[in-house]
Amino acid sequence: MTKKVLITGSAGFIGFHLSKRLLGNDWHVIGLDALTEYYDVELKLARLEQLKSYTNFTEIRGRLEDEDLCANIAETHDFDLIIHLAAQAGVRYSIDHPKEYVNTNLIGTFNVLELARSKKVKHLLAASTSSVYGANKQMPFDEAQKTVTPMSFYAATKMSNELMAHSYAHIFNIPTTMFRFFTVYGPWGRPDMALFKFVRAMLDDKPIDIYNHGEMKRDFTYVEDLTQAIELLAAAAPPLVTGRSDDARICGDSLSTVAPFRSVNIGNSSPVNLMDYIKAAERALGKTAKKNYLDMQVGDVPATWANTNLLRNLTGYQPSTPIDVGVDRFVEWFCEFYQNGEFKNG
Repeated sequence: MTKKVLITGSAGFIGFHLSKRLLGNDWHVIGLDALTEYYDVELKLARLEQLKSYTNFTEIRGRLEDEDLCANIAETHDFDLIIHLAAQAGVRYSIDHPKEYVNTNLIGTFNVLELARSKKVKHLLAASTSSVYGANKQMPFDEAQKTVTPMSFYAATKMSNELMAHSYAHIFNIPTTMFRFFTVYGPWGRPDMALFKFVRAMLDDKPIDIYNHGEMKRDFTYVEDLTQAIELLAAAAPPLVTGRSDDARICGDSLSTVAPFRSVNIGNSSPVNLMDYIKAAERALGKTAKKNYLDMQVGDVPATWANTNLLRNLTGYQPSTPIDVGVDRFVEWFCEFYQNGEFKNG
């Protein structure tokens, strides 16, 4: 039987890769995207054109904040699962544009929850972020840690999404999984992401900005590893709460005791120094970057590191693509898509 899924943000970086993966595995994907101008729309359209080549892809264009659109989706489309990836992304952008995050991440996510409720979906899966760990010091981050000290408004909206989803899971018995993504990178990435900025600047012979003077670590996660984990988690819906005890948490599961809800880290579980990430880009391009060292950016954190025991226990899978391999693939795509660094759109 064909699996039918609604993916929000299907023309986005992660949404595109996930949609393409599921389409290739014979899922029917209903893809919703607003094609907003947060970054180059031509890049989003190029992703979308690939998805539209599949006969099992249905495109819907519009914003999640539009209640009438969401109501129409509920009435006219059939799907068993929702994978909610649409969001206003970016830690730094949230400093100057917080209202964008309220509209997309809070109101938009509320409408997704209402959609999941009205359609009685078998599983709702939604994107959170490693940024919810905020000022936590204990590493690696695991799902049992408290997440009450967000360092950016972006992180605050994502933590709010988790709380909103938990309440709906409890009230309406909606099996729900929240992903906490750790620094995803790879081909077709967003122009506001670090690797994109580094490669673009290096090809233009311009300096790259390096925050906290390079004293940063990130649990870099290759995008195709991430989408494989999501597909596997789609089949691991949290069970209903009937008769449940606290044993799940004792066994390392983040499963709620009052709702069919859990949060799951998706990361490489192998932090990399920022300077080593830059060196990988330098090797791939065959040139040395000019470096502009800066203080820590407001809202940022010095390190991230995912405990992925729960992901492995649920799926048997562990992301593992090495940085050199992932960066090489990004650079190869970048040079091909942007004609060896000559940008189509400035």
